[in-house]
Amino acid sequence: MSHESGPGSLPVLEDLGDLSGKRVLVRLDLNVPLEQVPGGGRRVADDFRIRAALPTLTYLAERGAEVTIATHLGRPKGKEDPRYSVAPVAARLEELGVKAEVLENLRFDPGEEAGSQELARRLAAGQELFVNDAFGAMHRAHASVVALPRLLPSAAGRLVEKEMAALGPLLRDPPRPFVVVIGGAKVGDKLGLLKSLSSRADRVLVGGGMAFTFLRSLGHEIGASILDEERLEDCRNLVREGSPLLLPTDFVAASPTLELEPRAVAGSRAVESGGEDVRVVGDEIPAGWKGLDIGPATAACFAGAIASAGSVMWNGPMGVFEDPRFAAGTFEVAKAMAETRAFTVVGGGDSAAALDRFELAGRMDHISTGGGASLELLEFGDLPGLKALRESAARGESR
Repeated sequence: MSHESGPGSLPVLEDLGDLSGKRVLVRLDLNVPLEQVPGGGRRVADDFRIRAALPTLTYLAERGAEVTIATHLGRPKGKEDPRYSVAPVAARLEELGVKAEVLENLRFDPGEEAGSQELARRLAAGQELFVNDAFGAMHRAHASVVALPRLLPSAAGRLVEKEMAALGPLLRDPPRPFVVVIGGAKVGDKLGLLKSLSSRADRVLVGGGMAFTFLRSLGHEIGASILDEERLEDCRNLVREGSPLLLPTDFVAASPTLELEPRAVAGSRAVESGGEDVRVVGDEIPAGWKGLDIGPATAACFAGAIASAGSVMWNGPMGVFEDPRFAAGTFEVAKAMAETRAFTVVGGGDSAAALDRFELAGRMDHISTGGGASLELLEFGDLPGLKALRESAARGESR
């Protein structure tokens, strides 16, 4: 049993054979938020990623495997830091009935992010099999992601299977029209993705702060809105190449003196007209003003494209949705995603946070646990961690 994900096939749990008494090292992405508790301790604030790992851990436990769990937590920069100890994660796993050894934070060792073979050998010592279910780390060429599959028979876990079942069709043959909605602040972070998707998607809807670099490249005035001057020529060329980009035609803008209010609520709307500090403008932003959300005409246009799609991929908010005055664009996209009959995939991160805020997360077909990984998969067609698993399977077949 395996799943296609580029050249070769992805080995899954069933491919590992009899697990009774086998020692299995499981790489998970349990990079969860922690919070302080009375007395100075720390506990898991949101266990979504821990629960997402349970299907794999349950499968292994029911078949008699002896499981060791490895994960990263935060960014301790290659040295021990008690703030990033996995002890609270281990405690939550125990509360959920998971019986497994939990190794300390992988990123306490600088060899993890360096892709160290020596660290991989230490992790593999005493283990017989390896399972990678850390989809959110699959785009990292880290020791636990790419080096371990060279040392042990390996397979993808249930979460990775689920991610590939949702994202794979978008790579191979997405239901048409295939509409991509891309937002967020920095165009430089997603320019490669935009270039790649422009050759495969039917429409690419661009919102958020990244839209202003495109507009400025076409000669529009953008006031004090966010701008990546180093990417102006790239943006101009992408538009000129006849890509299916659809840029905003209006915005909700803020005056130079406005202060943001990070307390958006479900279903919030931006102002409809006028006001001293917030107003709807066209695609020319007044001097000193900042565009902080797509306008109502653009939101309606984007919603229409989503409604008529066969499949939709969304990553990145349309504006500063944390402030209710600039939440309407993101809300309208989220609402359209919830109401469309298309197959809907959300690339995690701020988009998932927005869906939670608007109480619409449950109406998506798939919300990825790895925002960066899902975007790189769509951009490049493969990920280092997936390739390492397939190569491990190929080595096993050749023996």
